[in-house]
Amino acid sequence: MPVRLPAALTALAAAVWLGMVVGVSFLATPVKFQAPSLALPVALEVGRVTFGLFSRVEWGFAVLLAVSVGLPGAGRGARLLAAAVLAFVAVEAIWLLPALDARVEAVIQGRPEPASWHHLLYAVAETAKAVLLAALALLALRRLGWEAGPGRTAAGVPGD
Repeated sequence: MPVRLPAALTALAAAVWLGMVVGVSFLATPVKFQAPSLALPVALEVGRVTFGLFSRVEWGFAVLLAVSVGLPGAGRGARLLAAAVLAFVAVEAIWLLPALDARVEAVIQGRPEPASWHHLLYAVAETAKAVLLAALALLALRRLGWEAGPGRTAAGVPGD
């Protein structure tokens, strides 16, 4: 197995996943609540469906990431960052998203619950996950020699 494969797979998975987190959590979700003709229950239901699907997509990326950092040569730092990302995904999927879904269902049924900290916690978790994914992608790119510059390897010697 090529030595660069774990870093390349990790960089790809982390960077694409990061882009999806930014697109879904930090762009599309806040924007839909600014649409004046979109009623709150409808916006919440769209969000519930979106995040339900996105959670399944994230589990796919989690598997890819776990495989990539499990390969020989992946590096301890990549494994630690990936473990942290996977912990966030698990907590969101197992506990936080179901709690938010219950709140959304209450609003849709016309019996909104008092304000809670669940949405804030989700935003904080998504931000932390995005930072971890960015760090993981940059670490993997660095292992590939990204900061060495064109035509040079990570060791600073001319490349092929």
